[in-house]
Amino acid sequence: MLDELGAAIANGELVPGAVLRSDELQEHYGASRTVAREVVRVLETMGLTSSRRRVGVTVREPAEWNHYDPRLIRWQLDGANRTPALRTLTELRSAAEPCAARFAALRATPEERGRIRALATHLADTAQERDLDAFLGHDVAFHSLLLSASRNPMFAQLSSVVAEVLAGRTEHGLMPEQPQPEAVAWHVEVAEAVGLADAARAERAMRDIVEQARDEIAVAVSSNLSA
Repeated sequence: MLDELGAAIANGELVPGAVLRSDELQEHYGASRTVAREVVRVLETMGLTSSRRRVGVTVREPAEWNHYDPRLIRWQLDGANRTPALRTLTELRSAAEPCAARFAALRATPEERGRIRALATHLADTAQERDLDAFLGHDVAFHSLLLSASRNPMFAQLSSVVAEVLAGRTEHGLMPEQPQPEAVAWHVEVAEAVGLADAARAERAMRDIVEQARDEIAVAVSSNLSA
């Protein structure tokens, strides 16, 4: 029930101003009042809806949504708004991750530097093996660790956002069958730069990563549209 309603809002099937009534939701989904209330509560915490007595549950404007919520990102990537969602998410990555890599190079612990290098090695190995599922797991861990190693809690909280973007690229066929050698090399470059506390080098290599990801997504989306 939450996924269906959330996806309908996220992808414009339920437009801002649309009113949902609890009794109608219960009847449509065969849900209890308790379940319907809990679903509405979650939608409200995400900023997607608001409730008023004698009015019902009203869909809010997109500007009021919590666009960092991983569930909202997943619904958008799974639906008709995938292309604009990918664009905005990639722009966010381009703004945040290079800076996070710079600070990780300056602030990561010795243990974190070693783990980042190990993950880069795993990425290279799984890319060579064309194991996209394993590659995705290492890629998510790599980017999440860099964000947290920046010691900036606001960057760290972007981990779930980046994870959803990376997963969405793989699940929706927007990744090449074998990760590009340049992208893998740049991950290794970031790891080496972090290990050497070379902030400028880490930032530059991470910028190369997110810019290539942006270009790959654009090509894949264009190919899908023309197919």
